[in-house]
Amino acid sequence: MSKEFRKFLLIWAGELISSIGGGLTSFGLGVYVFKQTGRAADMALVTLLGFLPTLILSIPAGELADRFDRRLLMMIGDGCSGLGVVFILVCMKNGGASLMQICAGVFISAVFSSLLEPAYRATVTDLLSKEDFSKANGLVSMASSARYLISPVLAGLLLSTFDISLLLIIDICTFFVTITATAIVRRSVKAKKRKADAAFFESIKEGWQTVHSKTGLFRLIMVSSLIEMFMGVLQILVEPMVLSFSDARTLGITETICACGMLVSGLILGMIGLKSGYAKTLRISLTLAGVFMAGIALFENIPVICVFGFLFFCMLPLANNCLDYLARTNIPDDQQGRAWGFIGFLSQLGYVVAYGISGIAADGLGTLTGKGAGRGAALMIAVSGIMMVITAFALLGNESISSLEKVGDTEDTAAGKAVCSKT
Repeated sequence: MSKEFRKFLLIWAGELISSIGGGLTSFGLGVYVFKQTGRAADMALVTLLGFLPTLILSIPAGELADRFDRRLLMMIGDGCSGLGVVFILVCMKNGGASLMQICAGVFISAVFSSLLEPAYRATVTDLLSKEDFSKANGLVSMASSARYLISPVLAGLLLSTFDISLLLIIDICTFFVTITATAIVRRSVKAKKRKADAAFFESIKEGWQTVHSKTGLFRLIMVSSLIEMFMGVLQILVEPMVLSFSDARTLGITETICACGMLVSGLILGMIGLKSGYAKTLRISLTLAGVFMAGIALFENIPVICVFGFLFFCMLPLANNCLDYLARTNIPDDQQGRAWGFIGFLSQLGYVVAYGISGIAADGLGTLTGKGAGRGAALMIAVSGIMMVITAFALLGNESISSLEKVGDTEDTAAGKAVCSKT
């Protein structure tokens, strides 16, 4: 194991712990709001306000990641995002937090978290060689899955004995661990000197041109936005669907079992990685993910939900790995930060649509059918799964997307020849 990969593992461990803490807060707030109002739309509102700042600020955050010390930006983003969680905790200690206070706290946290993602992704490029990208992406996916794998069951168990305040306190403590890990790596990795002579908005324009100039890359991002819209529907509505016929503890266990699929495939990718066939693997994994998503909504039956949910989550690290590789190998190193800012903005527009309409639609369907918000949520999830299958099968076979892999392979071959010639 190289010295650079060990540094990556330290930062990754900090983000893993942070992901667990964030998952505790997310799960706890979701249960808290649904118990208070009984409306899927209110849960969606909290998620939307927590997500919107990250989306809006992703482009300038990407530009900052190309201009300044990326590890320092990660520390600022992680540390200050805890302020929003502290605000919610204080409100709850003073007699209970209202929906608007929760929305405000989540919004504050998301504003600072927006600094993190482009800097984190660009840091992976700083530390590792292309040969390690696939393994690193598998581990990053596994860390992201911790909020679905570890956090739900832990939160469900804690909520059966304690109130949500304990979950918020644990989350606040994880920020200190993450900042420390990043600070250690920052001391041993010098910030690369980057061009800062271009005007801020002119530089952002260059990032847009980098993403838009390649037809295949831009089309891949647009497809990703559609896919993430469908997944956003599942993310928002699975909790009210399960809570409509079960309790928080069962919900936590169910989410953890389902997320084990991400752990399994993430571990495999972390150990062996993918060597080729990224475009084909992306198409197959997303098609199967859509089938399994529709299966989650079939019955009010926890074992059935667990089986289909496990299979669905198995597909996500594969898809994310392929998406990441196809994009990363087609972006110049000195434009990684601003390009990932645009990629994050464009691809995650789908989440905004999902968060904005899924809760309202589920409540409306529940009222229309007379079966409540839970079954309305199930119907929305089933439709989204079917649409994911259609989108993946119809669009991802495009030649311009497949050509992205050929470009990455060509660059790897050229780099290998350059190394051989030097030796």
